[in-house]
This record gives sequence, structure tokens and C-alpha cells, in this order.
Amino acid sequence: MLEADVKDGRAGLPAYAIEVGTEPLARPTRNSVGGWPFLDEGQEWPECFCGERMALFFQLDIPTDLEPFAGDHLLVFHCRAHNDASEPEFTDDRLVPRYWDAPQTPYPRPFWRVMLQRHATLPAAQPEPSLHALPLTLRPFEDSPDARGLGAQAFKVGGTPSWAQDPEFYRCACGADLVYLCQVPEGMEFAVRPGQPEQSYSLRADTYWLFLGNEVYLLACPAHCDPAAVWPVNQN
Repeated sequence: MLEADVKDGRAGLPAYAIEVGTEPLARPTRNSVGGWPFLDEGQEWPECFCGERMALFFQLDIPTDLEPFAGDHLLVFHCRAHNDASEPEFTDDRLVPRYWDAPQTPYPRPFWRVMLQRHATLPAAQPEPSLHALPLTLRPFEDSPDARGLGAQAFKVGGTPSWAQDPEFYRCACGADLVYLCQVPEGMEFAVRPGQPEQSYSLRADTYWLFLGNEVYLLACPAHCDPAAVWPVNQN
């Protein structure tokens, strides 16, 4: 955890609440739970170390006023079978090289993949099969920090994180300090299509969790050193 060189989050910067719609999607859209992932040309659908293709939990276009990620396309994938918390590994004061692909004790590689795509113009031919495809709507709101410097505990992009525990700051392997980008609230459930395998450690058979249902804070590399240079902090 690095606390010296980074300001906490993005206080005073724009914030957008992410609202999940109820009408199932029948065609690709760039802002969605599940659905058809928009990936850069040549970027394959991520697979877990177990060999299973990861589930697309959600994707969205970063609004144009949220620098340094304005216009990027964010995608969050997670294995259905492996449901755990992320654990960082360091080399000196930085996350290890290719930390998005490094071992996650006790696993040989991560069970998740978060990506910022910069040239994602076409959707995949097939939608995510496990989760109900639902639209996402981004609505601007004022995410004013409270007396403790915490933002709203909400599904949001931009603004200020609502840290459930102490703030966490990380330095990318490339040397850039990671910047807070997006937050998923604790216990958020993602609706599962009928007939899908039940997820380990989830509370209900018809929903999946990200990272055991922890509060998730996505910290991304502002230098864009790699599309997968995003670290998911888990707290509860």
C-alpha cells in the first residue's frame, strides 16, 4: 500500500451513478451488465486459469470528462467457478510486473480480468451466456466527500471512493500511481440466466457476486501501459 504520492481518489471531479435497467437487451450496447463485450481488434475474450471463459459482469464507456480515462471502454470479467478476493503482490514499492496475470494465492493466475479498451468499436459475435443482459445508464451526480473524505457508497464511475476500510494506493509496475476510476458496492448481485451453475460462496443460486461480494474499487494506470493495468481493491 502506497500512501505518500497519491491523493485520495478524485474529489471534486465529475461522478456518474451507474443504474441497472430491467428490460433485457436484445442487441449489443456498449453500457451493459452481461451482453456483447466490446473488445479491441485482436483482444480475445479472457479465460480463467481453470480454462473456463470468464463471465462479463459489466462494461461501460468512460464519460469524456473523466480524465485520464475519458473515452476508454471499461470491461469487468470474473470467473463463475472461482469467487475470491484479490491479493496484491509487490516488487519493492510497485505491483509486480504484469500483475493482472500474476499468481493469486492459492491460484496460479487471477480469476478476473479488468480492461480499458481504447479502440473497441465492434461487439463480440455472441453475448455473455451466464448473466442476464441488462442496460446500464450513467447519470451525473454530485459525489461530495463527507467529513471523513468518503464519497457515496454506490455503483459509480468517477467521484470519490467510499473506502470501507483505510484508503489503499498502489503504484503500477510501469511506475505510474494508479488512479481510482470506478466502484461496485458491497453485496451487489448480478442476475444469472436459468440453468447456470451456482457460484461458490454466493448467497443465492440465481445471482453471482464479484470478489465474494466485497466492495470493489477499480484503480487504473493513467499511463495506459497495458489494457489490463487495472487493480481491483476489495474491502468490507
